Order: sequence, then structure tokens, then C-alpha cells
Amino acid sequence: MPPEDGPGDREEPAAVYRRLREPLLRFFGRRVGDRAEVEDLTQQVFMRLLGARETETIENIDAFAFRIATNLLHDRGRAHVRRPEVVQDFTAPGAEGTRHLVEDISPERVFVGRETLGEVLATLDELGERTRDIFVLFRIEKMKQRDIAALYGIGQSTVEKHVMKAVLHLTRKYGLD
Repeated sequence: MPPEDGPGDREEPAAVYRRLREPLLRFFGRRVGDRAEVEDLTQQVFMRLLGARETETIENIDAFAFRIATNLLHDRGRAHVRRPEVVQDFTAPGAEGTRHLVEDISPERVFVGRETLGEVLATLDELGERTRDIFVLFRIEKMKQRDIAALYGIGQSTVEKHVMKAVLHLTRKYGLD
């Protein structure tokens, strides 16, 4: 069981759950504010992982699990673009300390930001799945390139090449060159 390949399908589901549960909770916890949603997303990863193991051989189960997690966050982001969340009323009595948050981020700015993120994610979908996922992990999820390389069992220079490929694609698409 070499570390660069990951345990793959040889590892029992209960062992995979024990090993990956905390890293997945931390992964979602840094990106999602609601603890219940973090738990739900983590459970969804394991449900999809179990379903995938029934139909296909998974060589690197860690990378596959985090790819599922990344895709769940993409789906969540797309759902927010289609169906914006109700904004909490920070002007209620006792919420004076947070009133500036509402003033700094207008609903229009939030909508434009979500719309732009949706467009960028759609553009990234034009790339191969691995390139898209590596770019999202690095640029959006703020993961270190060496950690991404370890997750996918590839060299750091390969991660850099995937990131550059995505940057060039976005640059050409949005006329920034």
C-alpha cells in the first residue's frame, strides 16, 4: 500500500470513514458556516463514495473523496446562484455591532459576485475534470500546491501545469491577455 497510490478499494468502508471523516469536516468547515450543513456534506461524500465503489474501481480513494467534496461545493455554489439565500436582518435590536456588514456588502454586490463565480465555474467545466478540480482547490479553496500534489499522487510541477492551463484558459475566455 504505497502512500502515493492511496489505499484504493482494498480499504474497508469503516476504515475509510474513520480516516477521512475529520479531514472532510475540516475541509467543509473552512468553507461552510453552518455546522449541520458541514455534517450533511460530509455524509454525502461517504454516500457517493460507497455508491461509486459498487460500480467502479477507485485507485486513490482520498483524491476521489475530495473530488466528490469539491463537486458538492460546486453544486452548492450553483444552487446559491440560482436560488439566493435569504439575508439575515442585522438591523434588528441587539445587532448594532454587525450593522456595518450589511452596509459593506450590498445585495447587488453579492448577486454579481455569485453570478461571476457561476460563470467562472462554467468556464472551468470546459477543461478536463482534473485540471478544473486542481484549479478550484488551489485558487478558490486556498489549498497548497504540495497538498494537492499529495492528494492526487502527482508532482508539484504537474499541479503548477494544471493551474497554469486553467489560468490561460480563463485569460483567453475573458479577454484579459
